[in-house]
Amino acid sequence: MNIRRIVLDVAKGLNKPTLVEVADAIGKVKGVEAVNLSVNEMDMETMGIIITVEGDGIDSALLITTIEDIGCAVHSIDEIAAGKRLINSVIREAS
Repeated sequence: MNIRRIVLDVAKGLNKPTLVEVADAIGKVKGVEAVNLSVNEMDMETMGIIITVEGDGIDSALLITTIEDIGCAVHSIDEIAAGKRLINSVIREAS
C-alpha cells in the first residue's frame, strides 16, 4: 500500500527527546518527505503531540518503531491516506 499521510497521537517526556529530535528521527524514515509536530497536551512530566507525516511510500512500521525507539509512546493512528494522490478531508456541517 502506498501510504502518503499518517497522523499519530504520541506521548513523550517533557524534556527528552526534544521536538527537534523527534522530527529529525522521523525525517530519516523511508518515504517521509515532510513532518509536522503539534503539541496538544502538557502536564508535569509528559507532552502529548500530534504527528503528521506526508510522503510517498511511507514505511509505517518503521515510522512507529523509530518513534518508540527514541523514547516516545504511540497512543493511536488517527488517520491514514493512501493511494496515487492525497484526498483532503471535507468537514461537513450539520443541517
